[in-house]
Amino acid sequence: MSSTIESLIEEWDGLGVVTSYHRETDTWIFVALHDATLGRPTGGCRLKSYGSPASALHDAMRLAEGMTFKWAAMGFEYGGGKSVLAVPGPIDGTARRALFRHFGKLLNRLDGAYGVGEDLGTTPEDMAFLATITSAVAGSGHGSHPVDPGPFTAAGVHAGIVASLSHAYGTGDLTGRSVLVQGVGDVGGPLAVLLARSGAGVLVSDVDADRASAVARECGGTVVDPRHVYDAECDVYAPCAVGATVSRRTIPELRCRIVAGSANNQLERPEDADLLVERGILYAPDYVINGGGAMAFGLMERGTRDSAEVTNEVRRRIAGSLDGIFREAEALSISPAVAAHRVAAKALGRT
Repeated sequence: MSSTIESLIEEWDGLGVVTSYHRETDTWIFVALHDATLGRPTGGCRLKSYGSPASALHDAMRLAEGMTFKWAAMGFEYGGGKSVLAVPGPIDGTARRALFRHFGKLLNRLDGAYGVGEDLGTTPEDMAFLATITSAVAGSGHGSHPVDPGPFTAAGVHAGIVASLSHAYGTGDLTGRSVLVQGVGDVGGPLAVLLARSGAGVLVSDVDADRASAVARECGGTVVDPRHVYDAECDVYAPCAVGATVSRRTIPELRCRIVAGSANNQLERPEDADLLVERGILYAPDYVINGGGAMAFGLMERGTRDSAEVTNEVRRRIAGSLDGIFREAEALSISPAVAAHRVAAKALGRT
């Protein structure tokens, strides 16, 4: 990308950015604080290699904005924030610990201004270690280890797929339906298993061929080459890896009726939502359907600690939210993405 760190900050409408550089691991650290209207900016920490520090900052900014609307759409009193650890390559062992130790000290200096959790590239073990250094780790209170959001996110996406099927086909029964899960990591893997247990035929794709094969064996699914994801015939395409996979380039290739997955920022551009409508493809807005992990944290902070109870509430809320969004989109002849934005904007007092 051609943007610089300076130009990104100049153009952003967020509260601000905290930047640090960890010399030992050659890692740039960005904490993007987008909005605090509803409460403390809170969002996950992404660990990834980028082409430039500016690319990493851009990712943190767009993800932080997504968290603002995610919390608002769910009706939880948190603001939008996100952090990115832009590593030069794979990092493990003592180097990884050193990086998270430095990150924890930085969060302590923010004195509670940002709450952090797990995201792409980070693990429950990372958050457990980070929680020994800082109290900023979301869900690490009440004398417990930080919450692993993956299973809750997967449960919410599963419920969202059922709600999407119900709206598109008149029934949410997964029996005989085909779902392509792109990315079978901490969320996509459990989601594939849930779908198979519900009677769906599962198509599995991942850049890690061994992982794709292992998950396919576990759920009785079929592996799809990553090069053929977009033109694979299925009822539901569930992007569960990186964002921006739904774009003007891929939408014409899609052979599905529904797009419903856990990835953040699935649309490359806001206008891509209209392209989906034109093709008759129902889109479950990403920050609504993938909110299960964040929602679980919010529910636990409110005192609901039983895992099964949290899971049931996540499923109920996400299915209900999507049903309302689909109905409003249909009634107003707008895309579900616009309908979801209207819900969040109202909660933020921006209407």
